[in-house]
Formats: sequence, structure tokens, C-alpha cells
Amino acid sequence: MSLLTHLLACLFGMGSWVSINGLWVELPLIVPQIPEGWYLPSYLSVLIQMANVGPLFVTLMHRFWPGALKETAVIYLIISLGTVASFLLGFFWKETVVVAAAPRSVALLVLTFFLSVVDCTSSVTFLPFMMRLKPQYLTTYYIGEGVSGLLPALVALIQGVGVVHCINSTQSLNHTLNISNSVLTFDLQAQYQPANFSAEVFFFFLSAMMLVCLVAFLLLNYHPSVAREHPNGRYNNRVKEESQKNRKWAEQKPMMDPYRPANQKPRSSFGTGSYSWMQVFYIFVILAWANALTNVVLPSVQSYSCLPYGNNAYHLSATLASVSNPLACFIAMFFPLRSLLLMGALTVVGSGVGAYIMSMAVLSPCPLLVYETSGGVIMVLAWILFVLTLSYVKVIIGVILRDEGHSALVWCGAVVQLGSLLGAVTMFPVISVYSYFSSGDPCNTNCP
Repeated sequence: MSLLTHLLACLFGMGSWVSINGLWVELPLIVPQIPEGWYLPSYLSVLIQMANVGPLFVTLMHRFWPGALKETAVIYLIISLGTVASFLLGFFWKETVVVAAAPRSVALLVLTFFLSVVDCTSSVTFLPFMMRLKPQYLTTYYIGEGVSGLLPALVALIQGVGVVHCINSTQSLNHTLNISNSVLTFDLQAQYQPANFSAEVFFFFLSAMMLVCLVAFLLLNYHPSVAREHPNGRYNNRVKEESQKNRKWAEQKPMMDPYRPANQKPRSSFGTGSYSWMQVFYIFVILAWANALTNVVLPSVQSYSCLPYGNNAYHLSATLASVSNPLACFIAMFFPLRSLLLMGALTVVGSGVGAYIMSMAVLSPCPLLVYETSGGVIMVLAWILFVLTLSYVKVIIGVILRDEGHSALVWCGAVVQLGSLLGAVTMFPVISVYSYFSSGDPCNTNCP
């Protein structure tokens, strides 16, 4: 295998969600400077789900007019759009326009919508494009997709976003009329540390990452050493550029499973027919469930589950969870265990750990072991195990569906977005409308 191709596949995958992931980690720096305040995360959730018109359009075109939409052209378009939108955010994210007699961050919201369209559409275009390369490179792509969450988080840590110092609030009591009758309280107050560099620089960094993704995509298409990594010729938007006979052979001969019988009777009309319709349904349900949990449901309550244990527990859980995603992909590169039974077992384990995290978020600001060091340790370990298990499940499903052909990967991307949509529809009213969760204070936790 070509090391260059592995690197390019990783950089290509990194561009899939780096913009939106970067925007989320930058929120503590953005929110105090815009009129929307902490309503912005709710607006972002709505915009990201509205952006699913992109993958919906691509999926419908693939279903009803196969071959009409040029996959490579769409990828060039969305990566270029993401590069330009991230660059413009660096200049206009603080600009406001008066709408309905109130200032609104119109430029920020519009550019965020474009970034959301880019990242959502990447789910149904980037994965099918990886059919052009040998199967081993799909796992490398998933590593890059995991890095798209890890890299912005690390840069934000260097930037100092969300770093809190606890100061004694009594230091601000300078004047007291009758100090003999007053009661001084020595509560600690959270004070955010100034950032080491501005949000503008961070957005320019995101734009540079999208540009790197664009260069990687160009090289994946035109570099000679990459061309040698194409299995049985090239694909051109679902239709292979070889003869129909070779295409039929490629669909019938799975590339990653040497143990599958060569003359096995098709069990369904899905892909190569290796799986029955019940198994296909099982795979897609798990895929939607895993993405709903890892992309929306649990991340939306991460602060509620971790902050009661302190700021260090929150930052450790966020950072190590981001590391766990590419780590799971790296493990899957060497141990691609595609057992459907194992997939279900790992999903149950990950969901059980997720249930613990959700229950602690519900109990916030007074979860179990809130005054114990072990409580914070358990919460950090829970986030690592949760992301590790379900990320591995998602990669293995991608590996399985890659064997089933280009169309299967398109539907894989569509189900990923569907799962995220269902998760957002569920959590948005619970958090933003009904305010069901109560946030903990990283400096003061007062529980009975």
C-alpha cells in the first residue's frame, strides 16, 4: 500500500467535518461577542439540520437519475465552498444587521449554513468516492474524519478557549456601608481566561484545513502513485469506466472478505446480495443509532454531565473523547472484525455507557460521586469508552458497506445524516425549549 495515498486519504477525510467541529469548539469565544448569546448553539443545531437538503438532493439524484450527477464535480464544489465560507467568517463573524428592530449576526448564520451544507453533503459524496481506491484506504479515511474533530479541539486548547480560573468573589467587595452587620461569603467565581489568539485567526486556520483537503482531493485524482491504487480500474460516479462484464465481476467478488464463498447465492438485491434484507435493516438501524448518539445526543449534554465534576474533568473528557475517535479507526485498520453479532454487542456496551452519561447529565448539578475524585475519573473513562466502541462500530459498518458497492456507501452517508437529524429533533426541544437540564458550576457545587 502507498503511504502517500494513506496520507492523502486521511487529509481528505479530515475536511469532512472540520469546519462545523471547529465552530462548535470556538463557541465560548464567539458567544459573548454576538447579540444571540448562548441561543447560538440552538440556532446552529437548526441550521445544520436544514443543511440536510444537500445530502437529500444527492441521494435522490443517485436514486432516480443515477449517473446524472458528477460526483467529482460536487466534491470540488463543496470543498471550495467550505474553504471560501471559512475564510469569510474570519472577516464577518462579528458583523450584525438590524432585523425586526434587533441586531442579528446574519453573516455568521448564513456562512454557517453554507458550512453545514458542505459538511452534511460530504457524508454522501466523500465515502462513495473512496470506492475508487483499494478497501484498505477506507479505514484511513475514517481516521481523517476522526481527526476533523480532534484537530480543532487541540487548536482551541492551545488558543485557551473555555479555560476557567476560579477566583474568590469577595475580592470584588470594596465598599460596605455596615461591615459589622454584613455577611461575607467566600464563594468562588468562574472567570474565563483571555484567548491566546483571536477567533479570526482560528477561522483562517479552518479555511487552511479545507484548502489542504482540496489539495489532497486533487492529488487523489491525478497523482500517478495514487492511480496505481485503484482496484480494477476507476469509477466515474457509480458507473465503472471498464466494461459491464468487469463491473459485474467486481460487484460479485467482495474485495475485503476472502472468507465469503465466491458462488454464494444472492440473499437480497442490496449490493452484492451478501446480506439478507433483515440484516441490511439491522446494519442501517445500528448505523443511525450510533450516529444519533455520537454526533448529537450525548455531545449536546457533555457539559451537563462533566462540569459538576470540575473544569478539568470537562476538558479531559472532551479532549480524550476526540482522541478516541481516530484511535478506534486505527484499531479497525488492523482488526476489521465484521461480525454482526460483535457489532450488536459493542453497540449495547456503548449505549449502556451512554445511558450512564445521560443519567449523570439529568442529575446535574448534583450527579453521583460529585464530591469524589473517582466521580470525575469514571466520567472521563465513560466518555472514552462510549466514543471508542461506537466509533469502531461505525467504521466496521463502513467497511461492510464498502464491499457492497458504490450505491451502498451513498445510502450509508444518507443514514448517517438521518440518524443525526433524528437525534437533533429529539434533543433540541428537551434542551433549548423545555430547559430540562441544569448546568453545573465548575467552581461551586452545592449539593445536599
